[in-house]
Amino acid sequence: MAAEVVVVGSCMTDLVSLTTRLPKAGETILGHKFFVGFGGKGANQCVQSARLGAKTSLICKVGKDSFGNDYVDNLKKNGISTGQNVIVIVPGANLLLNFEDLKRASDVICKAKVVVCQLEITPAVSLEALKMARASGVKTLFNPAPALADLDPQFYTYSDIFCCNETEAEILTGIPVGNLEDAEKVGRMLLERGCKLVIVTLGAEGCMMISGDEPIPKHVPAGKVRAVDTTGAGDSFVGALAFYLAHYPKLSMEEMIRKSNCVASVSVQAPGTQSSYPYRKDLPQDLF
Repeated sequence: MAAEVVVVGSCMTDLVSLTTRLPKAGETILGHKFFVGFGGKGANQCVQSARLGAKTSLICKVGKDSFGNDYVDNLKKNGISTGQNVIVIVPGANLLLNFEDLKRASDVICKAKVVVCQLEITPAVSLEALKMARASGVKTLFNPAPALADLDPQFYTYSDIFCCNETEAEILTGIPVGNLEDAEKVGRMLLERGCKLVIVTLGAEGCMMISGDEPIPKHVPAGKVRAVDTTGAGDSFVGALAFYLAHYPKLSMEEMIRKSNCVASVSVQAPGTQSSYPYRKDLPQDLF
């Protein structure tokens, strides 16, 4: 069965030390806890989508080392199709994902319901994946992170949904986002560049949705929770949104965003990145 959500992106191994504060320049301080976790925007988004019930595939590269081997095992445990492994023996394997790899995965991309891309791999490869998806009528969801001030203009025109946070929006437009009005302003600017729909995520304030089809932007608030660790919350949101786009395409975009906010708000209530991502069985069933 074809994957519903295909993510073209990165895998990272997080080495995390918890301290009471950040050290000053030249200072050494003690950490009270250390752990190794699975991260990387592409993999994070794919894992969250899979945990909600989407059939997923991740197109990525990992190194031929213990980190790479452990990561492939982690993806399999999360029910993510990895297929034939393409392994390289260099640091920064993410940047070696190339056009030939996309060609080999073209069948997976073109049969998907949603293709998700970010910028932790070579930008030109992400753009090509979006073009391949669009050519086959597959919905494209683009998360410009980490943001580039000189982002190729084609990213806007090949993104059905362009989802960025406040920091990324400022880098892309030069406009600081400090309130809902600012979010609307940057959203409209991005629409003018060719996007069909812009979502600006605002952390605890939820999201602002700006669409070329609707004259009035919509603020979709997030529920109030006690945040323990916000790392990866944006990826949880994107992964959840990809799930809803694939499984519930008739829902309104506002409702998809509301539900995705709910999923992401659960992720911030536990430490870690992927380790904090909820499974479908652990969520209120009115989200499905």
